[in-house]
Amino acid sequence: MSSQIPPTFVLVHGAFANSFSFAPLQAELGLLGHRSVAVDLPGHGFGATYPRAYQAPQDLEGLAIAPGSIKGVTLADNAAHLIGILERAKENGPVILVSHSRGGVAATAAANARPDLIDRIVYVAAWCPVALDVGDYYAEPEMATVDAASLGLAMVGNPAELGLLRVNFRTADPKALAAFKAAFLADGTDDEFLTFLNTFQPDENLDVGTSADRAQAATWGRIPKTYVRLTGDASLPLALQDRLIREGDALTPDNPYDVRTLEGSHLKWLTDPAPAARVLGELAGLPGRDA
Repeated sequence: MSSQIPPTFVLVHGAFANSFSFAPLQAELGLLGHRSVAVDLPGHGFGATYPRAYQAPQDLEGLAIAPGSIKGVTLADNAAHLIGILERAKENGPVILVSHSRGGVAATAAANARPDLIDRIVYVAAWCPVALDVGDYYAEPEMATVDAASLGLAMVGNPAELGLLRVNFRTADPKALAAFKAAFLADGTDDEFLTFLNTFQPDENLDVGTSADRAQAATWGRIPKTYVRLTGDASLPLALQDRLIREGDALTPDNPYDVRTLEGSHLKWLTDPAPAARVLGELAGLPGRDA
């Protein structure tokens, strides 16, 4: 960063996740001397809904119709919430915005709106749509290895009627659990996988934005950016990560991604966070937006 004041890492979670998943990473960052803030987007963390029907013994019929607090939450709501946090963090010095998975959509929207609040934006196997809307990438060859049908084995209720996505992460269905493990943490132990799964919340909002929310060269494109590739990611495949990097570089050729690579699956960098903490720590020493 251009300032002598150390940066604050602002960490943004992915779908169905929350700030809790960053606790081990924050511990590592803290032990390396870095400060960080883990965000709960609206309807996440202690703002989430856990219906009684989700508890054991589960009532799947009740779960399919129980209301959820995240209904109606939009990408604009997520971006506005994140901007409020960035404003507070920026009062204390430089800010490095780090997003994971679907959290990249909110980070990109915030960067489009308020690039002045971000000294570096970091995507860790995260969505940064440039050429297409997020949903349209799923029809592209780079996503052909993602088995969306198997991941839907534990979906509960009708999203159109609920106004949200709901997944029963407390299922005991071996096929569903195997699909989740393959997608998220194939390189972890069963205990690590189940522990992480139990930090997930059942509900997620539906809105991932439109073409207006893709990365904008005039605003997002002014921010120094890093993409951390996860080589074993089956949820956001490496081919898609590399495509997003190429598209971002084409949008802002004078401000290309600083590209880093970590071994492991979609969640391995969070269950074994020391390598990721070291990479993020290195970024704290790079020039920021005003350098």
